Amino acid sequence: MSHLESMVLCREAQVSTLQSLFGERHHFSFPSIFIYGHTASGKTYVTQTLLKTLELPHAFVNCVECFTSRLLLEQILNKLSHLSSSEAECSTEMTCETFNDFVRLFKQVTSAEHLKDQTVYIVLDKAEYLRDMEANLLPGFLRLQELTCLLKTDRNVTVIFLSEIIWEKFRPNTGCFEPFVLYFPDYSIGNLQKILSHDHPPEYSADFYAAYINILLGVFYTVCRDLKELRHLAVLNFPKYCEPVVKGEVSQWEKLQKDDTDPGQLKGLSAYTHVELPYYSKFILIAAYLASYNPARTDRRFFLKHHGKIKKTNFLKKHEKTSNHLLGPKPFPLDRLLAILYSIVDSRVAPTANIFSQVTRFEITSLVTLQLLTLVGHEDQLNGPKYKCTVSLDFIRAIAR
Repeated sequence: MSHLESMVLCREAQVSTLQSLFGERHHFSFPSIFIYGHTASGKTYVTQTLLKTLELPHAFVNCVECFTSRLLLEQILNKLSHLSSSEAECSTEMTCETFNDFVRLFKQVTSAEHLKDQTVYIVLDKAEYLRDMEANLLPGFLRLQELTCLLKTDRNVTVIFLSEIIWEKFRPNTGCFEPFVLYFPDYSIGNLQKILSHDHPPEYSADFYAAYINILLGVFYTVCRDLKELRHLAVLNFPKYCEPVVKGEVSQWEKLQKDDTDPGQLKGLSAYTHVELPYYSKFILIAAYLASYNPARTDRRFFLKHHGKIKKTNFLKKHEKTSNHLLGPKPFPLDRLLAILYSIVDSRVAPTANIFSQVTRFEITSLVTLQLLTLVGHEDQLNGPKYKCTVSLDFIRAIAR
């Protein structure tokens, strides 16, 4: 079990359930198992790894490659024939026209002596394509153990369906044998962090690569939770992330990090004035600073071109007699940040540019990851997320030049 846990990360519950269903090689397993979950949730990898590690006889078939029932049945029989005989004996390909022929040929293929007292597993990946084939195919696979009459002998068969849709959309209207249903949930952000950090290159430390994965997930997790896509993005962008280390530009940064031992001082990028940020990220940070240190009632006077007459008054609230820089940054909603952002960049972008697009949200998420902004509360609040600007006035002056 410990060996499997090192190979299959963050799927301990599913591996334990499948191991209980499979048992040993000579144990009789459940007639059919239906495994479903979203794409890149580990269904295929876990099933293949488990069958290979336990050395269970199996035939794995992808239903996308077999667009007709004949191709599907013949591929299953040919793969099973390779299990029950040597390469010289199985040089001829088997042909199968109907499911009735498949049941007859299946009995012949599994009659080999070395398959005696063992369960044979048939794994059908992308099983949702079975619904586009003959109507008797899915009920036949569900009752294959009964049709082959293997319960009366010393052999057994289990059919495993791997699909991205739920069983309720699979069930035929005429009724069928109900399989054992197992759900693979999506990976959480903690699971993705653990899995992606496990793939770190040997020339870099695990902590260094984990910090990179943390930044990557902070940017892409809101729109992409596909493990395959995230793994591709991690490999694609890692050389650019390592570029300062390779060029030796990061040595001064590390020296400053070691010398900065004041516990009350903010750690991170905001402690340095020479930081390169993307074009819009600079304006977002400036807008966030203005929103944090200016009262909301002054937005109309500062950022509206035609604000009309504003009545002057000498009345000040007690807390407004103190400088806002001494009171510290105040939280502000996302809508106010975007309104100020539009006001300060309106003359610098084309009229067709959409700065309220998803790219702006990515840049805000990146600034939060870099500790230049702080998320206050939760993003699922009805009023939307609130932020605080954590950088100093000197930092804003440096990037505003």
